[in-house]
Amino acid sequence: MPYLTSGSDSPSDPGEPSSNTFEELVQDLSIALGPTSGLDSDDVDPLNIQRLMERYTSNQDDWLRFALGDSTRSYTRNLIDEGNGKSNLLILVWNPGRSSAIHDHANAHCVMKVLKGTLQETLYTWPDQERIEHGQVSPPQVKKVTTYGENQVTYMSDKLGLHKIHNPDPNNVAISLHRMYSVVTICPHPVCLTAARLFTSLHTAECRKLRGLHLR
Repeated sequence: MPYLTSGSDSPSDPGEPSSNTFEELVQDLSIALGPTSGLDSDDVDPLNIQRLMERYTSNQDDWLRFALGDSTRSYTRNLIDEGNGKSNLLILVWNPGRSSAIHDHANAHCVMKVLKGTLQETLYTWPDQERIEHGQVSPPQVKKVTTYGENQVTYMSDKLGLHKIHNPDPNNVAISLHRMYSVVTICPHPVCLTAARLFTSLHTAECRKLRGLHLR
């Protein structure tokens, strides 16, 4: 996920006050989208969402009660806020050494902040649709691999390609915060579908049930 900038080395304004609590961050992100805009809306500036996430310094005591995991899955999504219904704020708990499927973001923006641990992103090209339509193989090609640490904030959109997120730590969970459009699509190429059922089985309703294990 490339880092969005506004022409300077960092998009953050050092003079801006920090979001002192996780609850304040959730409220600020909801206000930023307003009553009608989603992350696929032209009037939404993803740089603003990124700045808000940067202003919050991760504090486990703030969000631990939301970070529920399931050791039988690659990762677990926990719904924090539905905002105005056009995007979700999620906490994802990544089990050691596990990954997401290769996926897109439904023509919308996605902003991610690492709350705990380390996450590795592999960015891919889109499959060649013309080749696929003619029955030919066109697996996504790796463009870039980047590792992100605690409190780093990153950005992804379909214009940049497809991607996969991986927890490279073999022993510890990683936890991330995502503001994303409510629909995410698995890459249609067979190479991408090996983990698709893990991704699509994590529904919003399941998040609301708060099933899983606390991560003390």
